[in-house]
Formats: sequence, structure tokens, C-alpha cells
Amino acid sequence: MLQKLLARMIARVVRDGDLRITWPDGRTQRFGDGAGTPQHLTMTDPGLIRRLFRNPELALGEGYMEGGLSIAGDDVTGFLTLVARNARAYGGGRFSAAAAAARTGLRRIAQHNPMATARRNVEVHYDLPTALYDLFLDRNLQYTCGYFADPDWDIEAAQIAKMDHIGRKLLIRPEMRVLDIGSGWGGLSIHLAKRFGAQVTGVTLSREQLAEAERRAREAGVADRVTFRLMDYRDLTETFDRIVVVGMMEHVGAPQYPVFWGQIDRCLAPDGVALVHTIGRTTPPGQTSPFIHKYIFPGGYVPALSEVTGVVEQTGLVPTDIEVWRGHYARTVQAWRAAFEANLGPIRDLMDERFTRMWRYYLAASEVSFTELGLVVYQVQLAHRSSDVPFTRGYLQRDEISAGSRRRPSVEHHDGLVELGRLEN
Repeated sequence: MLQKLLARMIARVVRDGDLRITWPDGRTQRFGDGAGTPQHLTMTDPGLIRRLFRNPELALGEGYMEGGLSIAGDDVTGFLTLVARNARAYGGGRFSAAAAAARTGLRRIAQHNPMATARRNVEVHYDLPTALYDLFLDRNLQYTCGYFADPDWDIEAAQIAKMDHIGRKLLIRPEMRVLDIGSGWGGLSIHLAKRFGAQVTGVTLSREQLAEAERRAREAGVADRVTFRLMDYRDLTETFDRIVVVGMMEHVGAPQYPVFWGQIDRCLAPDGVALVHTIGRTTPPGQTSPFIHKYIFPGGYVPALSEVTGVVEQTGLVPTDIEVWRGHYARTVQAWRAAFEANLGPIRDLMDERFTRMWRYYLAASEVSFTELGLVVYQVQLAHRSSDVPFTRGYLQRDEISAGSRRRPSVEHHDGLVELGRLEN
């Protein structure tokens, strides 16, 4: 009975494309109009039908992760693209809508991130072995969106271009004190010290990342210019000339936005400049995928721009530039997925098969979120006085590539740090 009801629900949602499902009883049904690349799911776990009926988003991810659901050719991206396009066109069905509404109503609880909770949430994702991230990220371990100023650039060049773009937006002068909130494995902090001459303080809640960042700073020869601290940004009391936040606001949670933006306001010098780089949604405020919340980023949330600007207005900060990156994160995740798939053997040896399937699903879902579901990157530049930032973007043009140019950045390697060299024709 539940199988029939679930099939009806799927038929109402999947109208375009070619989806075939082989049920636990061995029967196969076809959904959609037959157009496009066929996608074939096979369910071997009978209990998955009930779970899909109750919470389809969570059950899909769990079913694939646990092995009770398989996707032909492990084409998770193709399957999720088909689902996303149909959901966008026809809605997710009343059961999916009810589950989403419940998550929206409970999101203040799900995103409640006091200091102890924030530390535990970080451990879930960022205290995994650094060796795992070495297998699919660039050499600087940039776990945020690259900047593909030229479509032919690889991930190494795009990540360095991202760091240069951020440095220029911050208008850093030598010896300025820069705060890097959520400093990760230290790549951006080290780059700002080497390229722009800054004195950088990075803060993180991950012990694993802290140890790697300190090692990298020593190898890059900037340990005297970069300091990393294991601490919550809410405990900071100093003032800084510049503040940068890249890929960390997604972990703050909407209930903490007044504290987050208030802390940037307090820690930024009167003539300072701040930059917050975050994934954002182009749709109205929503909720986090239940699979991502449970297994990947507990407590995380991708904000709508309206949720950010309303809080900023209550501080002493003035937005001086808001840039929207479209397409760059999809390219970034595609590069990560390709490297992840190329290193499946070492990843399985380091972690296990369940983890490997969980992360394949997570990376595919992330890519589809950017290609089909309206996620972008917002870079919000702020100051206390609008006159402290140039009135035009002319000062940023040095890292832009003219239309039709085939130039790309040369990449130099120095003791584990990758730098951007001169532009080559």
C-alpha cells in the first residue's frame, strides 16, 4: 500500500525526464516523459519506502549512504538534477512540503549555536583527518568557492585568484592587522601575509585545522606574521584594521546573526574595512536540507540576502559593495568531485565505504544546489564610513581577465604554499 502511495507521489513530482525505479519486490516502474538521460534507482531495503514517504530528502541521502538504494552508474549528480528540475517546476508534493514547513518552523532550534554547540558542530566536519581534504582540495586547502576569472583556469589558479580578489577588496597595506574569522587550514591568512604584507590573526574552533595551519605558516616562512588561535570569534576583544570572513557565516545560524554582525562592528577599527564571503540563496529564506543538517553541517544555514542586510542595518556598519558570484561555486564543486572520484581508493582506505558514499552524495547535492536551486556566493564589503572605500571598482580590475584573453596565472609552489605568479600569454 505504501509503495503505491509513494509511486503516486513521485508521479506527481517527476513529470519531465526518464526515471525508473526498481522496488524491493523486483518490479520496475517508469516516471516522467522519457526525455533526457535515463536515471535508474534500485531499492533493496523495504524499510526505505516508509522513510521516503515520511521525509524524502533525508531518506534519499540515507538510503544511498547506507546502500539500501543504488543509482545506476553512481550518477548521483544526474539523478539529483532530474529531481531538482522537476521540484522547481512542479513542487515537491504535499508530503515534502509538509516536512519542509516543519523544518522552517523548527529552524531556530536547529540553528541554535551557543559556543559549546558550535565547537561540537565544527568537530563533525572540520576535525576529520587533513589527509582526507588533501585528496580533493587544491594545495592551499581552500574549502570555499574559487574565482574563475578565466573559464579555462584550473582549481589552483581559481583559488589563488579568489584570495587575491579578497586581498584587493580589503585594501590591505603592509603591516595592517587583519582578522581572519574561521581561518581553516590557514591558506588565506598565509596568502594575505605573503602577498599583501599583513599581520594576520586567524581564529578557528578546529584543533585539526589549527595544527595544520600553524605547520603551513612555518613552512611558508610567515610564522612571525601569522598567528592562529583556537577560540570562538565571540570571545575576541581586540580591534583590527581589516576583518575577513570566508565560508564561515554559513555555520553561524540565523539566530546568531545579531551577535555575529555586532562582533564585526565592535572589532573593526573606525577606519577599517571588512569582507564577508558567504554562500547565499537567491530565493526567500528557507531551511537547510535535512541530510546536510544531520550528517554534514549540523547547525548550518545558507541565508537569503534579505536576512543579512536587515541585521547589518542595526549595526554601525555600512555596506560599500555587494558582489554576486554566479557559476563559480558549481565549477569549484565539479573540480572537487572529480578529484574525489579519482581518489576513491585512498579515501575508502582512510575512512570507509559508508563515508565515501555519504560524501559523494553531499558533493553532488552541493553542485546541484548551485546549478539548479539558486545558490550563489555573496561578497559583502563593509566599513564604518563609506568614504573609506573607493567610489568605483577600478581598484579591483587588476585581477580581471579581458574578454577573449587566453592568459592564465602561473602557479608557483613554495614549501606547501601555492602562489599566483605573473600572468602568462
